[in-house]
Amino acid sequence: MKKVQVTFEMQVFDDLNELIEADKKLMERAVSARANAYAPYSNFKVGAAILLDNGEVVIGNNQENASYPSGLCAERVAIFHAGANYPGIPIRSIAITAASQLHEVATPAAPCGNCRQAIAEYEQRQEFPITLLLMGETGEVLKCKSLADILPIAFNSSYL
Repeated sequence: MKKVQVTFEMQVFDDLNELIEADKKLMERAVSARANAYAPYSNFKVGAAILLDNGEVVIGNNQENASYPSGLCAERVAIFHAGANYPGIPIRSIAITAASQLHEVATPAAPCGNCRQAIAEYEQRQEFPITLLLMGETGEVLKCKSLADILPIAFNSSYL
């Protein structure tokens, strides 16, 4: 037996204003998308904005349903919209932000497991990394160079 340690580096910005202009604009689009989320059950709104290789920005927000499994997270709404409407156009980065209607979310919210897997599939398919920008309602912004950083041993099509 051997032990293997998996680590990664990320950048931590004190707030949105420390980001380079392109990342700041993408996160602002995610914040706008978050405002239109449909979250009457959890009161937890998430917005996502995807920057495509052609410069287009695609947004998504969480869409809940009384039958909980029928809802969809912001990240997958955005990434599936990008795949359906811009097939073959690589994804450069995804900005994700979350806010609660019940309390302040002052720490970055990372994608859930299902969203990580969906993003990982696109990253593997396009054969280059997708940068993640993660933010709560206020406070720090995390920047990861690749989805693979936060899901290092992802399941992919090579297993099928």
